Amino acid sequence: MADERTFVIVGAGLTGAKAAETLRAEGFTGTIVLIGEEIERPYERPPLSKDYLRELEGAREKAFVHDLSWYADNDIDLRLATRVTHLDAVLKRVTLDGVDELHYDRLLLATGSRVRTLDVPGASLPGVRYLRTLDEAEALLDQLKSAANVVVVGAGWIGLETAAAARHHGAAVTVVELGSLPLQRVLGDEVAAVYADLHRAHGVTFHFGASVASFRGDTRLESVVLADGTELPADLAVIGVGIQPNTELAVDGGLAVDNGILVDAGLRTSVPDIYAAGDVVNLDHPLLGSRIRVEHWANALNGGKAAARALLGQEVVYDRVPYFYSDQYDLGMEYSGHAPQGTYDRVVFRGDPTVRDGKAPEFIAFWLQDGRVLAGLNANIWDVTDPIQALIRAGYNGTTVDPAKLADPDVPLDQLLA
Repeated sequence: MADERTFVIVGAGLTGAKAAETLRAEGFTGTIVLIGEEIERPYERPPLSKDYLRELEGAREKAFVHDLSWYADNDIDLRLATRVTHLDAVLKRVTLDGVDELHYDRLLLATGSRVRTLDVPGASLPGVRYLRTLDEAEALLDQLKSAANVVVVGAGWIGLETAAAARHHGAAVTVVELGSLPLQRVLGDEVAAVYADLHRAHGVTFHFGASVASFRGDTRLESVVLADGTELPADLAVIGVGIQPNTELAVDGGLAVDNGILVDAGLRTSVPDIYAAGDVVNLDHPLLGSRIRVEHWANALNGGKAAARALLGQEVVYDRVPYFYSDQYDLGMEYSGHAPQGTYDRVVFRGDPTVRDGKAPEFIAFWLQDGRVLAGLNANIWDVTDPIQALIRAGYNGTTVDPAKLADPDVPLDQLLA
């Protein structure tokens, strides 16, 4: 008997595309409507600040989740350049572009996030750019090819990856950061210092403890003025000061929202038959024992799959260890776990994290609290994510490890829990 239900997915990014794919893979034969505001079909965002800005071959096409024909072949009603303007959770319908109404039996909100913007004089000058969408990446790449002086505002992942790309294209690069080290909030001082050294070794200048007062120029950007009066020459400025979840539709529908859409471990929102996944979600994480909003690729990928199974009524416990990766110059790394500043008491290194002669090091860093591993980062050491995540799961479940053995490269990681 044919399934006559309609599942609507709002947000045609990686999360939404993977949810639609999983619904069909799990045998759902009903109607799937996938709605996105962008004109491009679903794509992954990490390549935008990595391969795409460095003009690696095929980077643009590799970013797309599926060929365009895949959606028709799998009977996915893909509606691009379409905005959901209203959610009526009582009548179970969404309004498209303020006009058309669409009924749903179950709804998945995968509305993602948007960049935080700087509200300072000159912020609208040509040459002041953000990086979140494919068209923004294309415009930024075009300017990077000819830019002489690039100022990057914000020393987070997007900022540093963009800085590395700008150096790849030969520009002089200055990074402006409020903190005292790059990535300090995520990595803490010990590992953040590695990234500071790496970028300095590649010619990047840092201004720490600094903020932007204005962007200056007549018809286009000419300089960036800092709060202390320092004026930095710039024909291109890239702003990377974080993102914020797109929760407006959830608020409109009466869902519980607090730094994202609140969901339980089954990705259920506070309203029946409405689920949420991806950047926009503030998850009650069963492993971490706290709420967390994860803004990274792996969460978009795996959250979409899990949400699809939840839509189908399957029992879902979304407890994946948070994971992300970054490539900067010759340093590739993977980070697993969750250890913000103040939650750990020591960092243990396996290997030497020192940047020497401009060459990226090879090491693993572990963040510990009372001997429990909360997070791990492997830099230029590969195929160790599984044992690192096993240590993290054990750590959050109360198991301790010997820090001396953790630091000893002769002790296999998968034997530390034996």
